[in-house]
Amino acid sequence: MFRHTGKKRTFLHNLKLASMLSGVAGMVNITGVLSLGVLTTNVTGHFAFFAEQLFLKKYAETFTFLFFILFFLCGAFVSSFIIELVAKRKRISTYVIPIFIETLLLVLVGVSGSEVKTFPILLACLLLFAMGLQNALVTRVSQSVVRTTHLTGLFTDLGIELSQLFFYHDPNERTKLKKAIFLKLMIISCFFLGGIMGGFAHLYLGLKTLLVAAVLLLFALWYDRLLFRYHYIKRKLGRLHLHE
Repeated sequence: MFRHTGKKRTFLHNLKLASMLSGVAGMVNITGVLSLGVLTTNVTGHFAFFAEQLFLKKYAETFTFLFFILFFLCGAFVSSFIIELVAKRKRISTYVIPIFIETLLLVLVGVSGSEVKTFPILLACLLLFAMGLQNALVTRVSQSVVRTTHLTGLFTDLGIELSQLFFYHDPNERTKLKKAIFLKLMIISCFFLGGIMGGFAHLYLGLKTLLVAAVLLLFALWYDRLLFRYHYIKRKLGRLHLHE
């Protein structure tokens, strides 16, 4: 899901990555909205609010939305910086540190409890940082095929690809196009599913819903390492049989 890059990366790898992490993003987004009143998976709306508050000369609120935008940007920067730094030493684990940082941030915000009323802007900034980090990680790993934290670009690409079904008649091109459409539908569906599940969980857990998202991230990490170990042992046993 995370490990394979370049030509080794398949449609199935991207599908697993998209399904898991878009669900996490949907859960984080609805939790941010219900607990903090802030969208935490994209910055498009924050730019609009920034311009509105600037026009109304409400400068304190203007800086709030500016912080939201910058924290998302910083998350993406840190994620990419770590990937580049670790890749020069041990490429196989480039994704581990960003995932752990994101998990730590979700847990930190999730257990903040009463701090919601005291530091809502700070908690929102931490979630935006986490989502910027996740989006950059997924974009790098999938070579820009998968993005999990916002839907505007996905719906645009989906509309384009659906229109192309009327004009692409070559079997190979249609197969490739249908896979791309299915991938985007899965991302959108899992984002919505994560949001719905997160909404119901929020009724009982409140901000602790983020702990569920953190568990999903750790499961994705564990699953990836377990699958790698399985294939490693399988190849090793295959070599032993060849030498017998």
